Amino acid sequence: MLIDIHGDIWTDVTIKRGLGKRAVIRTDHLNKFKKGGMSGGIFVIWADPPHDQRPKERLVESIKAMGCELWESRDFLKVVYNTDDFYRAASENKLAVLLGLEGLSCIEDNVESLYALYQFGFRHATLTWNEQNALATGVKGDQDRGLTAKGKEAVKIMNELGIILDVSHANDKTFWDIYNETSVPFIASHSNCRELCNVPRNLNDDQIRAIGEKKGLIGINSFNEFISFEDDKMTVDYLINHIEHIAGLIGTDHIALGFDFFEYLEGDTTDSFTTDAYKGTIGLEDISKAGNLINKLSERGFSKEDIDKISYKNFLSLMSRILK
Repeated sequence: MLIDIHGDIWTDVTIKRGLGKRAVIRTDHLNKFKKGGMSGGIFVIWADPPHDQRPKERLVESIKAMGCELWESRDFLKVVYNTDDFYRAASENKLAVLLGLEGLSCIEDNVESLYALYQFGFRHATLTWNEQNALATGVKGDQDRGLTAKGKEAVKIMNELGIILDVSHANDKTFWDIYNETSVPFIASHSNCRELCNVPRNLNDDQIRAIGEKKGLIGINSFNEFISFEDDKMTVDYLINHIEHIAGLIGTDHIALGFDFFEYLEGDTTDSFTTDAYKGTIGLEDISKAGNLINKLSERGFSKEDIDKISYKNFLSLMSRILK
């Protein structure tokens, strides 16, 4: 089994359904999921540029597209809310999907909207994408600004409800504010190691240790620009160096896979935050190549138990500790 804890799939669905296409996951992605051995994942709604300038409207558009797609996919896809649901989906040979939100600019400072989003089925959220919003500060915001008072309130509500709190995209100040405010484990669903690739979206060693201390998770990101600055190191092999680095600091119990594949996004969107035309990570270009990562982990000396933990067991453990 394999769980991808970060996929912008609802962005792809919203774009294509807006152009009149139907059954997007079935026709464009399901075979790749099967080839990669994917059992489930966190599928997020995200206000993709230029829609980040109208996040509330984009949320409504995305929920509408998502609702239609879920209905059309009900024979092979199951929305899950806890670990029991995951195993039930597996027994039914269905893809287990946890609904997530990448950024909460859509609710502005109305944190009570989290209760409604929970009732809609969302069980995961980041407070911000790269932007600075009413709750928190992303990596492109003021480096001296972190959580706001409303953001601290949002953290408490998420803890209360059992919504997985994700710090990927948060700037350093927001990261440490969340660390100090949360009473439950948190995750960085799609971030690598700053020690090996010094970009703000990656985690420094103190942050990695803090996530381990909180019994949280780090989802390894396949985006080439978060793996290395050098073209010849933008490979699945060098990505495993990031896994080894985290394991050396906090062990394999706190590592997961959050691939963040760009195949779900349009070029105009990715151009807004990438330095070059996206060319993928050699050996891990899309979810169908996930088996390549698993095989190389084994070649690098990771045990079957460690690989199973990284692939799915660690995330199921986290779900059991957070989700109500």
